[in-house]
Amino acid sequence: MSTASLVLAFPPASAAQSLDYLAAKLSYYADSYDVAEDLRNGVGGIVVIDTRAETQYAAGHIPGAISLPHRLMNEQSTAALDRHKVYVTYCDGIGCNGSTKGAYQLAKLGFRVKELIGGLDFWLRDGHPLATGDETGTLQGQSAAAQCGC
Repeated sequence: MSTASLVLAFPPASAAQSLDYLAAKLSYYADSYDVAEDLRNGVGGIVVIDTRAETQYAAGHIPGAISLPHRLMNEQSTAALDRHKVYVTYCDGIGCNGSTKGAYQLAKLGFRVKELIGGLDFWLRDGHPLATGDETGTLQGQSAAAQCGC
């Protein structure tokens, strides 16, 4: 007796459809390894934004990230941001939607954005360090965390 496949209950997309979808998905998200490597290598095309409250930022944030809580994002608070850069937003993690709200606000204001997959939770899980206090800190000059296992 043959058991019907649950995986194949919905036929897969064509290769071309999958390519389009996956390319689009990668346009919206970045993972902690890629963000850490860009920060470590001083890549100037991205800016990482902590969308949480300032007190949470001070307690621990991604080195190099700036604090801009999503609730405070508007034309005035973003006026000094460089419109040629890509802004990577993050919050606590998958149980929080602050990074999505921040990315949405920034996109609504005309900025190019990506979200950090898993936020600070995945950042820590992947062994990356935190900075504390009001200073942004830096990853430049620091050795890389363990190689990405994916």
